[in-house]
Amino acid sequence: MPETTPDSTSHQSSSAPLIELDHASQVFHVKGKDLPAVSDVSLSVGAGEVLCLVGESGSGKTTTARLAAGLAPPSSGSVRFEGTDLTEMTRAQRREYRRAVQYIHQDPYASLNPIRSVRSTLSVPLRRHGLAHSAAEVDQRVDELLTTVDLMPPESYSAKFPHQLSGGQRQRVSVARGLTLSPRLLIADESTSMLDVSIRVSLLNMLTKLRKEDGVGFIYITHDLALAKYFAWEGRTAVMYLGKIVEVGPTPQVINNPQHPYTKALLEAVPEPDPELARQKKAGGGLLSADIPSLSDLPSGCTFHPRCPLAEDRCREVIPLLRSAPEAPAQDVACMVVTDPQPAASAGTAAGGGGLP
Repeated sequence: MPETTPDSTSHQSSSAPLIELDHASQVFHVKGKDLPAVSDVSLSVGAGEVLCLVGESGSGKTTTARLAAGLAPPSSGSVRFEGTDLTEMTRAQRREYRRAVQYIHQDPYASLNPIRSVRSTLSVPLRRHGLAHSAAEVDQRVDELLTTVDLMPPESYSAKFPHQLSGGQRQRVSVARGLTLSPRLLIADESTSMLDVSIRVSLLNMLTKLRKEDGVGFIYITHDLALAKYFAWEGRTAVMYLGKIVEVGPTPQVINNPQHPYTKALLEAVPEPDPELARQKKAGGGLLSADIPSLSDLPSGCTFHPRCPLAEDRCREVIPLLRSAPEAPAQDVACMVVTDPQPAASAGTAAGGGGLP
């Protein structure tokens, strides 16, 4: 099981991380079939720590984040906030958890109430949690939040409704809403995907400042490995595939020295602006197939084996566990070929030599 224990202590002077998923799984039942969206995921995030979840669409990143945010209960396993299981919280603990952990949704078109103005959207949590009482206090805080996310001048946006905003402006309002309660853990699901590059960098720098100066923890979800490298360089990155973590470790090591063939393939897919460097890229990390298996009919053994260029016969039969990589001890990898290589004489048939599906 990967360890992501933070160095800093929690708000309650406890060694427990802010949020911890312990062998958490989420199975959806659709038309009589079980769809394992998340399978046996263990991770944790502490104060001032950033954990980046990367992977293709449908890999389980958002479902994992929803479990951490308490938006859905796990089918098995547990989710704990500062050592307390979410299902065992008292009413007061649940209220503290709701204030401390905030979620920035991926789709601002769906997450913003169309009949609420920007001011109304941001003022509701302020009033509910007693952070602003008078209209003047609300207006001041709303202006501060809009300025923080570069919606200036704030008075030009506070009275507007979602349909009067562009996609990027809506997304910035969503980020502002996530900041209203001064959370201790922010779960950001593709929170900068609709923003212009300059605004994106400015917003990420602001979030980094929150992490370093205020000790805010982050679970950051993205498809963009360049963003993962920029925002989570001092943190950790977990790579997900079909609901499972296949590699996790410090971001610099995962980006610069990937061990799992899927991680290598993701990095190979990143466009290289320098033509010379693009020509130097090796094709060894390429996938055998672009098709992602269905969750309702997962391959046996390692679910990545039909697409893996390194697959052996044993990969079809044995489910790999996260293990320390021999060549990169700081990284945990769910790949037997990497963590338990067989001698060449007794190795199973590799891809291309013995009929992968």
